[in-house]
Amino acid sequence: MGTVKTKDGAEIFYKDWGQGQPIVFHHGWPLSSDDWDAQMMFFLEKGFRVVAHDRRGHGRSSQVADGHDMDHYAADAAAVAEHLNLRDAVHIGHSTGGGEATRYVAKHGKGRVAKLVLIGAVPPIMVKTDANPGGLPIEVFDDFRKQLVANRAQFFLDIPTGPFYGFNRPNAKVSQGVIQNWWRQGMAGGAKAHYDSIKAFSETDFTEDLKAITVPTLVMHGSDDQIVPVDDSAKLSVKLLKHGTLKIYDGFPHGMCTTQADIVNADLLAFVQGAG
Repeated sequence: MGTVKTKDGAEIFYKDWGQGQPIVFHHGWPLSSDDWDAQMMFFLEKGFRVVAHDRRGHGRSSQVADGHDMDHYAADAAAVAEHLNLRDAVHIGHSTGGGEATRYVAKHGKGRVAKLVLIGAVPPIMVKTDANPGGLPIEVFDDFRKQLVANRAQFFLDIPTGPFYGFNRPNAKVSQGVIQNWWRQGMAGGAKAHYDSIKAFSETDFTEDLKAITVPTLVMHGSDDQIVPVDDSAKLSVKLLKHGTLKIYDGFPHGMCTTQADIVNADLLAFVQGAG
């Protein structure tokens, strides 16, 4: 574990465990690198080097006032990759982290990245626009901001208790530990970063980034993702990628890396070890 200072003075916390080919994890909103525990331990035991950082304003990184946008997020990831001299790396991004990883690979990854994985990821763009008629109305994200400001602690209980892990579905196997861990991670970050990040993950257009990516890319998504609907994300992203493969998991929720870790990990390993 350590920190790296970015060009604008943010301190980015990271974990760096093991030896071998690097697997780099990019977490979702409003969480931290801890959200990747199940994947990091799995790949560590398989002989890989695992790296994950806390996005600026999240987790143990500094709660700076500014820079909560995808360009800064990608640059921060690049600072970690350069500091650790990561090459031949596989980058795996979930949700907002999928957007961060997409921009990082497109803008900073030349000569450093072997493969990319997007899981429940926000690209190409979440919000509804004239060019993206299937997106979510801006009012959805305005409501996110309103709830965050009104009572962030309660909001950060409601999300994991309900749609994030599909715990609001009939016969769902609810884990209070998972809910509390989500809340713990969220509340460790800063309200300003979380507020600004809503615009970053919902309104950033990754179309050109996806088109620019040339490495093999696996796009994984749950069919019952209530946070990032699959029809307007994964199914569109794979069409823009030069070497994209789409895998949709029937009934899986947004937080499938936690609730279905065994299945997700096995498929990640197969992709990482596969040819091309």
